[in-house]
Amino acid sequence: MSRSMLRRSCAAIALAALTATPLIADPFQSLARPFEGEIDASGENRSPIAAGGTAMVSGRGFTPGQVVTLRQGGEVVAEGLEVGEEGEFAASVEVPEGAAPGIYPVVAEVAGPDYAMVFDLKVSPVLEESGAFATQANKLVPGLYQVAASEAQGALYVTSAVGRPPVSESKLLKLDPETLEIVAEVTPEPAPAREDGRDGGVFAVYGVGVAEDARQVWVTNTRQNTVAVYDTEDLSLIKQFEPGAVSHARDVAVHDGKAYVTATFEPLVHVFDTESLEELEPIELSSGQRRGEFGTASLQLDPENGRLVVVSLGSDEVAVVDLASGEQTAVYQLPLSQRSIGVSYDAESDRIFTAGMGSDNVLILDAASGEVLHEVMVGAEPLNVAFDPQSGLAYVALRGAGTVVALTPDGEIAGNMAVGSFANHLTPAPEGGVLVVNKSKGAEDPTGDHITRITPEG
Repeated sequence: MSRSMLRRSCAAIALAALTATPLIADPFQSLARPFEGEIDASGENRSPIAAGGTAMVSGRGFTPGQVVTLRQGGEVVAEGLEVGEEGEFAASVEVPEGAAPGIYPVVAEVAGPDYAMVFDLKVSPVLEESGAFATQANKLVPGLYQVAASEAQGALYVTSAVGRPPVSESKLLKLDPETLEIVAEVTPEPAPAREDGRDGGVFAVYGVGVAEDARQVWVTNTRQNTVAVYDTEDLSLIKQFEPGAVSHARDVAVHDGKAYVTATFEPLVHVFDTESLEELEPIELSSGQRRGEFGTASLQLDPENGRLVVVSLGSDEVAVVDLASGEQTAVYQLPLSQRSIGVSYDAESDRIFTAGMGSDNVLILDAASGEVLHEVMVGAEPLNVAFDPQSGLAYVALRGAGTVVALTPDGEIAGNMAVGSFANHLTPAPEGGVLVVNKSKGAEDPTGDHITRITPEG
């Protein structure tokens, strides 16, 4: 049975459980009431859920005294769960050893007052470490987000930001590409006060890209919905754009005198001139789904053909843009992907790689037709993808698994390397392989906040 058929079967079972399985109360004895309860599931200590492990289920927003029963496939997996005074409940559910990776719908039957809802329980694949790869790592500063490499400048640039708004701890780092040591760093300037009058923190930096000819480092200030430009040599600020320039700015890529910036969840790629430092007309993207809306996330340049590849987090699609005209030339559906967030491209095979954070998979598409050629289950929460033309491999950062998986354009797994907690972002290294940064689980996490170089051996 295919994974798509399995999902349809599971959904049918869940619907049957809702319609055919009696709730705790007699039928038609109580009316539905407005309900705002939420349920989620994760592994122990917020780890991914794996076959043979335990799923920790937690609910909030319920009415104190309600009793909850959980069913999967029509069978009770937890019952008699009483909601406490804070409107919360918790349960542990054992996942069978032979459970296939994928998303399982679980029915929550609630009594007193009565309600029923379905939530997803995702069982993630677990890959053994494999492959002949060399690694070199160095611990940097807390809150690493993205990394960019500049062969012309002989440097690496890394962004970091800690916590939620107002963010006061953030740095732009310049590293030696050989030793991975910090050679320069800067803290962004103070941001304007928030609307409620509280301190605005700093213009924290998240996404990063390098304009080689202009000797500029472009960064996204996600919390202030804008971007900024720094000097590649000493990291001095060249221009801070006003707040509101780019809604929830995420990624930035620079090509042929223009900086392209994604506005997360919006159907726009903002365009800036690297010489005049002025914003140009944005690129508007459209969804191929009926009443759908393209919501940008990651983007990838195809400099040889003057194209931009952009993935939609909002609608699970990927679009191709002709940079000469600024027009969208194609949009492809990602039918097996959920929460599609990362994207990369291989010019030699003309293939697109997309990462589905919610479905634990990478899809490999023919860029000319949009046909899905391969689906690869790579592990928990693939976040970003980078293709290295020198090794001919796509590298995938898995936030949940804390690993980097290397794939061939034909969907074969060439390696799986541990890099520490929360692998976040990666970019091709000038000498081959990739550079990846990861975040930490806290101040005492010895594996967090590292930059790691991964290079194929032989």
